[in-house]
Amino acid sequence: MALFELNQIPLLSRSALDRADHLRGDAHALKEGWASARLLRVGRRGAVRYESGELVWESALELSDEPSPDAVFLGVRDEVHLWAVRDRELTGELRDLRQLADEPLDDFTAGVLSTALALINWHAGAAFHGADGSPMVSAKAGWSRVTEDGREDFPRTDPAVICLIHDGGDRVLLARQSSWPPTMFSLLAGFVEAGESLERCVEREMREEVGLDVREIRYLGSQPWPFPRSLMLGFSALADPTQPLEFSDGEIAEAHWFTRAEVRAALAAGGWPARPGTGLDTDSGEAKLLLPGAVSIARTIVESWVAASPAD
Repeated sequence: MALFELNQIPLLSRSALDRADHLRGDAHALKEGWASARLLRVGRRGAVRYESGELVWESALELSDEPSPDAVFLGVRDEVHLWAVRDRELTGELRDLRQLADEPLDDFTAGVLSTALALINWHAGAAFHGADGSPMVSAKAGWSRVTEDGREDFPRTDPAVICLIHDGGDRVLLARQSSWPPTMFSLLAGFVEAGESLERCVEREMREEVGLDVREIRYLGSQPWPFPRSLMLGFSALADPTQPLEFSDGEIAEAHWFTRAEVRAALAAGGWPARPGTGLDTDSGEAKLLLPGAVSIARTIVESWVAASPAD
């Protein structure tokens, strides 16, 4: 089937977080709200405390007596202000977003985590102004950074395309990066270059990574990807499966055309990264093909392509 749409909203695009952007520059309101505010600590690699099926929040007063320049304002829930802060010494029952995505994850939690990670990761690399190296400090409750003379930068988001290439019928192209274990495959993706449209980026990236000429490029949907601060823009495109594959840029180790039946079986097996003991860990030898987990828009796109095709 040549045409298909996403059959569901990607997990990280379902945010139910009220960002309350009107409060970011209101120092008085933020100070008043701090007394009852809740704080989320974010550890190394984006890990958070997660116990009994919920995020662990603490009183913001545990961090400081008033809004801390180290914290970022996430939004409001039930009139309570929500903040997050980096804590590299965080301990306890820790889980990261990729792990949590394999469990029932509500829209509020998805929105909180994707926003917190994107902001905190941006701050980690934005200590100095790009023009002259002037030091910058957090402003507007973490939603900008300013120099001493008032120049302001805002959170950076890097657009990237991700594309499902198919033959218009029963086959889809999946690829494996050089750093991935032998059974892990996904869709092809790449960052948008300066002065480039999304469609031209799809054409260029697919040609650079596997040497294919794609056509009938169609936009499907988008998803924030806070690893570290990207926006994934999903597409589908047609290609000729008889065209030879070429791996010219060194990023892709191999790519193959898989049938709908093979992909459906892989979806039924779960997603990666898989935990040891599930039968899906890459050392078990039980899975011939592992696809991305629920946290990635890649899985939503693949599932939608399979669902749009008739059952075998």
